[in-house]
Amino acid sequence: MFQLHEQLARDCEPMGRFPLCQLLLVDDSNYPWFLLVPRRERVCEIFDLSVTDRHELLSESMLLAGWLAQEFQADKLNIATLGNQVAQLHVHYVVRYLDDVAWPNPVWGRVPARPYEAQEMEQMRRRVFAGALEGLREDL
Repeated sequence: MFQLHEQLARDCEPMGRFPLCQLLLVDDSNYPWFLLVPRRERVCEIFDLSVTDRHELLSESMLLAGWLAQEFQADKLNIATLGNQVAQLHVHYVVRYLDDVAWPNPVWGRVPARPYEAQEMEQMRRRVFAGALEGLREDL
């Protein structure tokens, strides 16, 4: 049975589910920063997924990436799977701007995370669900 890694659960806020992945928002308001986590047991790498799940991950990934780039008018969208600290497969989507606090460097460890205020988090949640992310379900 799928279980979200405890560090991801601590550092992120659930935003909804796609058919394969759980959508999370990283609790760092320095950047719009989302994660997709396939809801599969013992998956650390994309090649660990079935062929069908790989295709679904790519589909969900492109849907999310396109929406983020447009919705947040990104100068650049960073998409990465690292897993150095959390082995469970998760894909990062970080909206970047030429004037963000870490530009042009990677976001990891550049500046302290700035947690969302409750009102900001709720606003982000509404933005995600108003964003017509086809296939996204709220049944967390």
